[in-house]
Amino acid sequence: MKSNLKISVFMLAYNQEDYIAQAIEGVVNQKTKFNFELLIGEDASTDNTLKICKSYRAKYPEKIRIVENFENLGLGANYLKTSNELKGEYIAICDGDDFWIDDYKLQKQADFLDANRIFDIVFGKCRRLYPDGTISNSDVSGSNVVKNGDFSNLIMQNFIPSVTVLFRNNMINNSLPSWIRNLPYGDWPTYLWTIKEGGKIYFMDEVFAVYRVEIGESFKLNKKLSNSFKVELKILNFLNNDKQYKHWKKFIRKSIRNKNKSLMLAYNREGDYIKAFKIYTQLLRIKSLFPLTKLYFYSILKKIK
Repeated sequence: MKSNLKISVFMLAYNQEDYIAQAIEGVVNQKTKFNFELLIGEDASTDNTLKICKSYRAKYPEKIRIVENFENLGLGANYLKTSNELKGEYIAICDGDDFWIDDYKLQKQADFLDANRIFDIVFGKCRRLYPDGTISNSDVSGSNVVKNGDFSNLIMQNFIPSVTVLFRNNMINNSLPSWIRNLPYGDWPTYLWTIKEGGKIYFMDEVFAVYRVEIGESFKLNKKLSNSFKVELKILNFLNNDKQYKHWKKFIRKSIRNKNKSLMLAYNREGDYIKAFKIYTQLLRIKSLFPLTKLYFYSILKKIK
């Protein structure tokens, strides 16, 4: 691997034999004026994923490295282990079941970060690919996207599609927090860690990639909305107890309150009224009575109807 490495592309792979080749092709076909690498964290797949990855490494030995696990670590631990091997000035993410469709993605985004030092993260739009082969016309990153944000925005909601992102590598001299190994994904806490010193986020209004829906860990997680909010709360509580984020406590705690409210509503929609009521009573200590009560009972009535 060449020493003047501009970008490390971060790809996690596990049992993705039907998709991994397309993901790798989208990376190695990037047209750039600089050197980049593809670092694949292969988590002891039981199918042909590793074999396919090795065939591409044989074809592109100067571009592809594989961090091979000989036993399955799980997503969080594999994420953390692989992240420690990222050596580029910037980092891009492409999961093994997604793929890039713009051959100049890396060049465009690196040019932007080179020219704009106040920004630590740049991201764009992607399309959804459904199991029947149809691709959505609408772009992921719609009305909720913050076009020029910072930590205070991103802590409220992760609006960055990971397959579109490029960010500065602050991991070379300071590894990611060890608590990430306990999570089912690592992108959101990584972005928050990257901009904790005040860096900005920029939205580039271009479609860079395709994101497969209804497969993978994120689909399993989001089958129940409450599961998604529980993981977000787990992340927020880790952040709240981490001294590196002490300057952002006000925003972290606000997000914790908002996520608890969302979890309460999700429990009611799922018919888990006891868990919802428990959160409701906890929120009453910090939120005004009438708006919260109105929201609580409205979500129950909506479920009954």
